[in-house]
Amino acid sequence: MTTQPYEFTKGSIFHLMEPDLNQEIYGLPEYLSAIPSALLNESATLFRRKYYINGSHAGFIMYMTDAAQNQEDVNNIRQAMKSAKGPGNFRNLFMYSPNGKKDGIQIIPLSEVAAKDEFLNIKNVSRDDMMAAHRVPPQMMGIMPNNVGGFGDVEKASRVFVRNELTPLQKRLQEANEWFDIDVIRFEEYSLST
Repeated sequence: MTTQPYEFTKGSIFHLMEPDLNQEIYGLPEYLSAIPSALLNESATLFRRKYYINGSHAGFIMYMTDAAQNQEDVNNIRQAMKSAKGPGNFRNLFMYSPNGKKDGIQIIPLSEVAAKDEFLNIKNVSRDDMMAAHRVPPQMMGIMPNNVGGFGDVEKASRVFVRNELTPLQKRLQEANEWFDIDVIRFEEYSLST
């Protein structure tokens, strides 16, 4: 192994150029803009796992406002909820406020609903960013639609994808054929088999 630069023979390397404003050798991959979304998606998943494995967050608040309740019953409920905590379970809270509100007993979900909505929102937005970066129609990636109408005709989407994305990429790769002076890279004509 040497630390001296190696000089390749002129004409022995083919360089398929990728554009980059800041340098002229390597270029930038087209998916680069979606990397932050992929990392955010991963962070959301890891946070969600740790959130449930931790198990010390609140699951719900049992809010009792009925002043007619027997104090012994209130203490029994409090003790039962306190002792129900086990590893990996949600921690539930009990609050007794006589004459506090209109309903005698309420179950108020805590953080779970908001965390779930935010998690799904992050997952969906980052997924859409990744699809936009790769420009592959969602029905070709096996993604389930969020609406009743779906994504439309998969055959039409496939043809448009091949025409707008795949064929230009194939043509770029075939630029190497000019350098080799023979057809080293070839592609079959795209067709949907019946």
